[in-house]
Amino acid sequence: MSEATSPKRSPLRHPPLRYAGQSLDEEIALQRQKALTYIMVAAVCAAVVLAEWLVVIFKSPTKPWIPTVLTVLVIGYAAVQMSRIRRRMQRLELGRDGERIVAEELDSLKKEGASVLHDIVGEGFNLDHVVCCPQGVFLIETKTRSAPTDRKPIVVHDGSRVLMNGIEADRNVIQQATALAGWLEKTLLGSTGRRFAVRPVVVFPGWYVEPGPMGAAVWVLNPKALPAFILHEPVSIDTNDVHLITFHLSRYIRAHY
Repeated sequence: MSEATSPKRSPLRHPPLRYAGQSLDEEIALQRQKALTYIMVAAVCAAVVLAEWLVVIFKSPTKPWIPTVLTVLVIGYAAVQMSRIRRRMQRLELGRDGERIVAEELDSLKKEGASVLHDIVGEGFNLDHVVCCPQGVFLIETKTRSAPTDRKPIVVHDGSRVLMNGIEADRNVIQQATALAGWLEKTLLGSTGRRFAVRPVVVFPGWYVEPGPMGAAVWVLNPKALPAFILHEPVSIDTNDVHLITFHLSRYIRAHY
């Protein structure tokens, strides 16, 4: 068998690890595909109506009113759906950009011996970022929200609730981050056979975050402060454990790509 006709395979042993915001990129692509579908349906209907009116203009005995009414309804429906898709894409793009900004801040930890993994997908959820370093394992949940134009965007954490300019966040972000950290602890236990504590963290890109209560189980921070907070923690795991955790999480990511 010649080289040209011999079976081929990829030379890559494993798929690449996921990048920050990849789940949101995938959702954005899905929304774009939906938008294209509505555009195509509206265009086809418009073409049908145009054909009917051309027949009328040239004195053919046809009645274009029925396809006209149907097309108006279809185009109206498509316009409503396109508006919804546009708003959803704006939210997704904002969230994606926020995750990438957080990833840029976390990159500075790599020279301190940390490994940083992004977009670890679970069943119906994902972990935005995980940092593993001698100071421990950190689960970082990114919350990127539009900021008001008439006042400074301020986040306040009282230990149980998070208020954004006095309004409670749309979901209980403390409970969410705690649950995600618990899932990661169980996953690492099942994979490595050892229990590693995971610190849940919630970050708000672009918002000023007031200092939270001392000893809070969940950190609530601006992402710029996160590297310093992590590096000021006492060393709790050795380098071999950092490599062990990174290896098992990388294997999980590739298995669930």
